[in-house]
Amino acid sequence: MKARHFLTLKDISQETIDYLLKLATRIKKNKFLCKDLLQGKSIGMLFDKHSTRTRLSFEAGINQLGGNSIYLDSKNMQLSRGETIEDTARVLSRYLEGLIIRTFSHQTVKDFASNSSIPVINGLTDSYHPCQVLSDLFTLFELGLLKKGLKFTYIGDSNNVTSSLIIGLSKLGLDITVGCPAEYEPKEEAVKIFDKQSRSSGSRLNILNDPYQAVKEADVIYTDVWVSMGDKDSRKKFEALQMYQINKKLLSYASGSVKVMHCLPAHRGQEITSEVMDGANSVVWQQAENRLHAQKALLVYIYSR
Repeated sequence: MKARHFLTLKDISQETIDYLLKLATRIKKNKFLCKDLLQGKSIGMLFDKHSTRTRLSFEAGINQLGGNSIYLDSKNMQLSRGETIEDTARVLSRYLEGLIIRTFSHQTVKDFASNSSIPVINGLTDSYHPCQVLSDLFTLFELGLLKKGLKFTYIGDSNNVTSSLIIGLSKLGLDITVGCPAEYEPKEEAVKIFDKQSRSSGSRLNILNDPYQAVKEADVIYTDVWVSMGDKDSRKKFEALQMYQINKKLLSYASGSVKVMHCLPAHRGQEITSEVMDGANSVVWQQAENRLHAQKALLVYIYSR
């Protein structure tokens, strides 16, 4: 049977997303649901980038499903000495029952998947962060906001999370507004995927360079760090993004019941103030916890075949 990979949200249907969100709800209520699913299975975690939430949520989730997680630092593997991805993938497929990869180039994840006989999960690349956004969709679902008419705004630097949000929301037929400087607008590839999906889903993507107009009457405001891992720290970039900080002034333009989201880690005082992040509108900690439940649901989907 062909392995079931999870590389981007465009790879799964709206029906599958709906199933995962409902399953995550059940799993959150019952930690021991499907507790023996991964019994006797070892899942590798090949990481090129530092991690807190991705590593811990997957390790805890695999453990709670009865499996064993093995952390692999690529710097300590033969990959760092020139062994090819193709050769490494073939070997790992004979030792493991699955592989979660957190790396730089999205092509690396695609190459592993193409040469693996085991499921490959994208734990993050420079292009996409589908596991994060799957859990974000679950948070919105939990809050009763994942429905037509949702006014969702992403503010700041358009990055891998932005791209996955654009794809995920459009897959469900929901609109998304991106508020950002003209030089930091969403990646062309993600916009092309959105355009293709929106023909059937009816979603709209609004890109606005005025942050106050972007968050006007928003039900949800989402942001991320201004400098992602692998990016160069740029004074020009920080200057361009100053107006896009989520603070009390910006929040006042949104709906009175607006929810604030951040995928973490946060640079307090840069893209978001502590006053907002720790305030009554923030659902950041609920969002962080939901990485565990949504990813357990994903593992159940992949291995219940």
